[in-house]
Amino acid sequence: MPKSLKIYPVLTICLFVAIMLLPNLEVLQVSIMEARNFITAREMLNNDHWLLTTMNNVARYQKPPLPAWFSAFSSIVFGTKSLFAMRLPAVLMVMLAGSFTYYLSRTILKGKTHSIINALILLTSFYVIGITFEAPSDIFTHAFMLVAIYYFFKIFKTENYTWKHAIKAGLFLGLSILAKGPISIYALFLPFLVAYGFSFKYKNLAKKTPYLIGSIILGIAIGGSWYLYVKLQDTTTLNAIASKETSTWGNYNIRPFYYYWSFFTQSGIWTVPAFISLLYPYLKKRVSHFKAYKFSLIWTLVAVVLLSAVPMKKSRYLMPVLIPLAFNIGFYIEYLIRKFKVLKDKRETFPVYFNFGLIGIIGIAFPIVMWLLFKEQLQNHMFKFIIASIVLFAIGILIFMQLKAKEIKNVFLLTVLFFASAFIVVLPLTEAFKNENYKSLSTLNKENQMRNINLYALDYVAPEFIWDYGDIIPEIKIENNNYTFPLDNSFGLLVNTMTPEIETKLSLNYNIKEIGTYNLNRFGSASNQDNWRLKSVFYILTRK
Repeated sequence: MPKSLKIYPVLTICLFVAIMLLPNLEVLQVSIMEARNFITAREMLNNDHWLLTTMNNVARYQKPPLPAWFSAFSSIVFGTKSLFAMRLPAVLMVMLAGSFTYYLSRTILKGKTHSIINALILLTSFYVIGITFEAPSDIFTHAFMLVAIYYFFKIFKTENYTWKHAIKAGLFLGLSILAKGPISIYALFLPFLVAYGFSFKYKNLAKKTPYLIGSIILGIAIGGSWYLYVKLQDTTTLNAIASKETSTWGNYNIRPFYYYWSFFTQSGIWTVPAFISLLYPYLKKRVSHFKAYKFSLIWTLVAVVLLSAVPMKKSRYLMPVLIPLAFNIGFYIEYLIRKFKVLKDKRETFPVYFNFGLIGIIGIAFPIVMWLLFKEQLQNHMFKFIIASIVLFAIGILIFMQLKAKEIKNVFLLTVLFFASAFIVVLPLTEAFKNENYKSLSTLNKENQMRNINLYALDYVAPEFIWDYGDIIPEIKIENNNYTFPLDNSFGLLVNTMTPEIETKLSLNYNIKEIGTYNLNRFGSASNQDNWRLKSVFYILTRK
């Protein structure tokens, strides 16, 4: 391992995340879950809705406010319109998750190198980074829970436990609840408790019970404080939202029990090592720390089983599984670093050459394939393309050289570098594929102020539009087969689809003038990412 990793492991982990994610933090399109969180944060600042949280000035109690609080505080420092500011706290949570993966590994394994391997695997697992942009509340709740688990482990495993450990465990348990409710308790903490019991056994529980009970009470008090406040202040709305959410979990996006069985593919570049790390009969005599391997394996599998038992399933719900899976993969990688040079059995060496060789091939083929497929789009982005090509091609060549020399430690580090490089030098190339019909609402607010009109949306407005607009867009919804329109003599109206029926109703009382179409799809209509939600036509209606 590089000296900096061994001397300053946590600092290096944090710098790695910063270099990988911060330079292009504003490049990716805002997702629907991000938009909801960012709008809530903005309305905290603009409307003082810090506790009775809102989105588009409508109560939003579906998610606790902690992630939005972080984004709001960040935007105070870096600017209220800054996407960088809104996303920065999620990146800090990735740093926190990587750091405490290291700390927990170090506590269990007593070795720096293996612990660093585990942390780097987690930070380069596809969905750990993907969830940061797709659903930022998840990285908050699971990162805080990982910290809580670290301190619970300290209480369970060592005899040097103190109330300081118990308070920290309870504090971060509470923060996890404040980030996304009890989700991480079910998906990460409960599987941890089961795995610990089977692997290390609970010892001296009688002495530790006061500390554990104290931690849990503190965690519930912190995590439940916001729910209690909302319950006391707005009972009716909270009950209605809770009822709807409960119904959704039992009736929406229902998938079969086996839907998550391909969970190891969520680790991305570690898919093959992840699968092999789950082969208990193969690895049990090869790992350097059998009890710890048994612990991470049970932790992973119990998490998958518990998530599979919930009828509502989405790929992103698997993200917490990637935390114990990173530990599991680490055992296999550490074994390869120790033994690969002496391995003769092709059944053991082939998966290694296949997995890392494939990554090397992708790096080498990148400039050729990209140029052949997207020559026209890349014409105006040649400098970025050349830099990306040189970097990935060089890493691909080095991976093959180190594979040939059987230096798996170097192959591992180059794979980590390959993943980071994709974010640093490839992500900017997405600008080459920007939708020619893309049109932002970012200036529409000022334009409407100059027109002296308010903007409304008919039936539905996507959260991404509200975020991009920079202000509240009240919705006009149909009730009793009729619309209740504002009293304004003239106003702006966003409509996803203007049907003949709607146009007929509007034309009875208003003159309708179509101004233009706003399209927030970053990619063209030929792309499978072209989303109808992100298109709206803007009209100005004037009362007859």
